[in-house]
Amino acid sequence: MLTIATLNLLNDLKFWNERAPLIVRNLAELSPDLIAFQEVALPENNAAWLADQLDGYAVYLCPLTNKRGCCEGLAILSRLKVDRHDTLALLAQNRVAHRVTFRFEGHRWALINTHLFWSPFDDPIRTRQVERILNWIPHHLHTIVCGDFNAMPHYRSIKAIKNRLTSAYEASHGHEPEYTFQTPLKRGPGLRNTARRAALQVVGQVTNTPCPSWCGTVDYIFVSRPIQVGDCQITFDKASLTDAEIFPSDHLGLTAKLSMPEGSGN
Repeated sequence: MLTIATLNLLNDLKFWNERAPLIVRNLAELSPDLIAFQEVALPENNAAWLADQLDGYAVYLCPLTNKRGCCEGLAILSRLKVDRHDTLALLAQNRVAHRVTFRFEGHRWALINTHLFWSPFDDPIRTRQVERILNWIPHHLHTIVCGDFNAMPHYRSIKAIKNRLTSAYEASHGHEPEYTFQTPLKRGPGLRNTARRAALQVVGQVTNTPCPSWCGTVDYIFVSRPIQVGDCQITFDKASLTDAEIFPSDHLGLTAKLSMPEGSGN
């Protein structure tokens, strides 16, 4: 089976030295064929650093557009031979989608990694970004679309994706995860983190979240038909053994095992 992992790395390196070994350990245990990262820190390129700690991964980097591309991007790590990789600008907030194409077990595949527009109340922009991505899917390739969509399962943008693609976690479990953001990761002091905590608390109150701060499912792996989902699990979900507030990221990750039915075409 083809194993895919996705994780938002969190573009904040304050506790990176503590978080990084947890990510490496998870990846070593999972041994995915392809890894999709969002919020890669640039120019440091912590995705490339992670690849250096593991065996056999090539790194395909996709910075955000405009000035934002100097400090953040997407990355796909692959142990498989990649035929090509391409970028699609998603316009709002300098967002992008990143696509690699490859062969696996005699079939031609595409993996699209993305991180969509963030706003807790504004889904029309995300829906337009989703439409751009759906129109970008190669009709002749078996396609996986994954990443941080910044949208809950009941949002219009996610419903639009599910009209075309299958959620791997939902196919495996019959429902989406309880949440993929946020973990109990400590973020430290500072004006930015104080404002962030206050904003999430407000969103939690508005959406009646039964916890001090908003949390929800925003990370997904979607697959085109007839890709079969053997399994899909929440990963990158264990705290450090020495500090209960250190997690791999503020997001949980997802890992899926995928295959093609016998007799299906290339």
